[in-house]
Amino acid sequence: ICVYLEVLLQGGAPWGFTLKGGLEHGEPLIISKIEEGGKADLLNSKLQAGDEVVNINEVELSSSRREAISLVKGSYKNLKLVVRR
Repeated sequence: ICVYLEVLLQGGAPWGFTLKGGLEHGEPLIISKIEEGGKADLLNSKLQAGDEVVNINEVELSSSRREAISLVKGSYKNLKLVVRR
């Protein structure tokens, strides 16, 4: 079963997660690590390592890691993610 979750992180970077994979590696863009006590960890929705990031701040991703990182870095106060679990 494929579940889509929308997650809103607030308060600015660091957001508390790392990404791996992406188009450049011929893989989906996956959250590889959640920093303990970081913003992504404190959410009720609880992002998980292994979640696939499909959308950042309403932008449908091409799965490029570089694109995703620039969108994340460009997020000033809020970061909205849609992930597929």
